Amino acid sequence: MKKAYQIAVIPGDGTGPEVIEQGIKVLSSVAKAEGFQYTLHHYDLGGERYLKSGETLPGSVLEELRKMDVIYLGAIGHPDVKPGILEKGILLKLRFSLDQYINLRPVKLYPNVETPLKDKGPDDIDFVVVRENTEGLYVGAGGFLKKGTPDEIAIQESINTRKGVERCLRYAFELTKKRNKAKKLTLCGKTNVLTYAFDLWERAFYEIAKEYPDITTDYAHVDATCMWMVKNPEWFDVIVTDNMFGDIITDLGAMIQGGMGIAAGGNINPEGVSMFEPIGGSAPKYAGKNVINPLAAISALQMMLEYLGEEKAASKVEKGIMFALSKIKDLSAGKMGYSTTEVGDMVAEAASV
Repeated sequence: MKKAYQIAVIPGDGTGPEVIEQGIKVLSSVAKAEGFQYTLHHYDLGGERYLKSGETLPGSVLEELRKMDVIYLGAIGHPDVKPGILEKGILLKLRFSLDQYINLRPVKLYPNVETPLKDKGPDDIDFVVVRENTEGLYVGAGGFLKKGTPDEIAIQESINTRKGVERCLRYAFELTKKRNKAKKLTLCGKTNVLTYAFDLWERAFYEIAKEYPDITTDYAHVDATCMWMVKNPEWFDVIVTDNMFGDIITDLGAMIQGGMGIAAGGNINPEGVSMFEPIGGSAPKYAGKNVINPLAAISALQMMLEYLGEEKAASKVEKGIMFALSKIKDLSAGKMGYSTTEVGDMVAEAASV
């Protein structure tokens, strides 16, 4: 008997509710096709709730989320809320509180999707970035001295623990093994300047590599990684890196795979509750117009199903995405040739068989 999954749904701000609605439509389609059950639990976290109540992520809600199998997130970001409040109060709090220590970002170019890279196609752009998600510069360590004066000092510290680094690296090695493609894992860092943090990363990387003799390992500075992602993306299979560098290179990855309209990511706790989301943001100027591209949210659903072990359902979703991409003229909002709901219908129908 198939498991019944408990899925938390956080539609969020802007176009988030619209794209999540389409993802849920596709989920319903593949669940019927594959015979698994699920229950959705909706949460109104986001800008509107904050403006009304001053709440970002109440402790009671966080405790409920701990009991879920997964979280399906639309977007966080409201034009009437100061930047940083929602991001820190919801997104970062979820990642840290639920110990979602892996940020997983596939960079895959599908057929019929344009890339800005000359002479590169789907065979050249298919890799994954594993980003450490709960340490580094994002922990908020540091502070100000003499703030607002000519002698002001601002300090931001990067915190890297052996435990945090090693578990991220082990996840990346296991993923490289599971992908079974080039079986190549690249450590992205800056050992020539960040000589303490990346000394730890590099030592742990090559120590763990001894346990995986069938995986080829190499290293690239973050600036060189950016260069090669543009010039020779086919060189990469899996890239593993720290929080800050991962944040930067995954946006570059999104661009070479066709833009924010197709890019999705997962915040993973392999032993706990994980969260999946499109990465394009809330796009408030398009909210309510039924013109936003929902494929990134549907791609996040695909990742969520893979995480749950519903591999056949995930494959059906990917098939539906590829069918839609064969019809859509342009991934940009308002230029697809179809409405948001029509794209959702198209993917759901194609994924149902």
